[in-house]
Amino acid sequence: MKNFIKIHPSDLVAVALTPLSAGAKIQAGEQTVTLLEDIPQGHKFALSAIPAGNPIIKYGNPIGVAKQDIPTGSWVHIHNIKTGLGDVLDYSYEPDNAPLVPTDDLLFQGYRREDGRAAVRNEIWIIPTVGCVNDVARAIERQAQRLKTDTIDGIFAFPHPYGCSQMGDDQENTRKVLADLINHPNAGGVLVLGLGCENSNIDVLKPYIGQYSEDRVKFLVCQESEDEVADALALIEELARYAGRFHREPISCGELVIGMKCGGSDGLSGITANPTVGVFSDLLISKGGTTILTEVPEMFGAETLLMNRCENERIFAETVNLVNGFKNYFTSHNQTIYENPSPGNKKGGISTLEDKSLGCTQKSGSAPVSGVLSYGEPVQCHGLNLLSAPGNDLVASTALAASGAHIVLFTTGRGTPFASPVPTVKISSNSALAGKKKNWIDFNCGVLVEDGATVAELGQKLFDYVLAVASGKEVKAEAAGFHDMAIFKQGVTL
Repeated sequence: MKNFIKIHPSDLVAVALTPLSAGAKIQAGEQTVTLLEDIPQGHKFALSAIPAGNPIIKYGNPIGVAKQDIPTGSWVHIHNIKTGLGDVLDYSYEPDNAPLVPTDDLLFQGYRREDGRAAVRNEIWIIPTVGCVNDVARAIERQAQRLKTDTIDGIFAFPHPYGCSQMGDDQENTRKVLADLINHPNAGGVLVLGLGCENSNIDVLKPYIGQYSEDRVKFLVCQESEDEVADALALIEELARYAGRFHREPISCGELVIGMKCGGSDGLSGITANPTVGVFSDLLISKGGTTILTEVPEMFGAETLLMNRCENERIFAETVNLVNGFKNYFTSHNQTIYENPSPGNKKGGISTLEDKSLGCTQKSGSAPVSGVLSYGEPVQCHGLNLLSAPGNDLVASTALAASGAHIVLFTTGRGTPFASPVPTVKISSNSALAGKKKNWIDFNCGVLVEDGATVAELGQKLFDYVLAVASGKEVKAEAAGFHDMAIFKQGVTL
């Protein structure tokens, strides 16, 4: 096993794959570097002297600027590097968007809905219109478990704190996301649970839902019921009879929609987990499938790489608006645009937002960008899509599900137990995490720096694993009974 990696030939820093001690001699090509300090795993050290004010190159791109003179062999981190990013920028379109070569189709065992859409789960969802009925929804979920059968994969409630006392975009976003989840194909049946007096009451919500099957979607207004739990269970019995008719059947993987997001990345994420997801994304798209990349603030610093991969100037302009829209969101709240890396990111070796984003965007692979989605907008086109959502894990993962993702791939160097409304695959960037949190991690990419596996081989293994999940294999969060949702809040609460 190598103990360090120089990612790109032009890089001025290398990354420690294992903890390295001060005084160690590192052979980087024809160059010998003596480490001046201990270097933690995932952290960077200077391969040559970097004068104050000069860019620090990693992934072949600047990840920041030296705050002071950095001698050869020094630890390069937040104490001696700062972001080189500015505010809202002007961009030019320089196309670099070669299409992928098509590859042979593969099948998974999924569910075919009456409207023709594919699904990877056949669940019954309880969707509250407002946070006031969250505990009622949870009570219904508990008592409805007796109605689960071999053909129904689960019965779940999705509590949230919104649906009333909201204004403007917040209220609109809540309605769109709730409608998106009600329409999600993984839900074979849906009970929409309202209170009755809320802003986003059922009558208001129905136009957002659009056309629906009365067999598949049922509504209950708690204020109009003497015993809302009993009435809800009667409706879920009806939904269970309807949903129980569906059985798994072979479906083309070209119908899969897979969401991709980062999680608490460490310094190995851009070397192991995220490139592996990128290979997966290209494989799926080459077979006619669809992937969605989100967490716009984690694109800052690497956004031009995505912009130049846009299929045409219209999509380029939409991507520019996507990025600058989020920057304006920060500045409108008097917040710093580039204060993104979390304490966990920094502990794991991420120093700046550029450092984080150049690793993050590798999840997108090399496919052209074919679509740009606003928050709460369902995916419309095959291929790689960019989705407007923040970096918050719960909010971003829910946004992916709301836009139509059947499964979410979540790379992490720190670990997390959470889940989204759809199966959420936890992909570790390092083997230490995978070994320690076997109850959280589904797929380990740490082997890339240990056993000689290639990123292409591991990407294929991840593809096979995702097909297994799509065919019914439970991920760790599902086995634990975890399921969460969160809605993006931007403005005023009354």
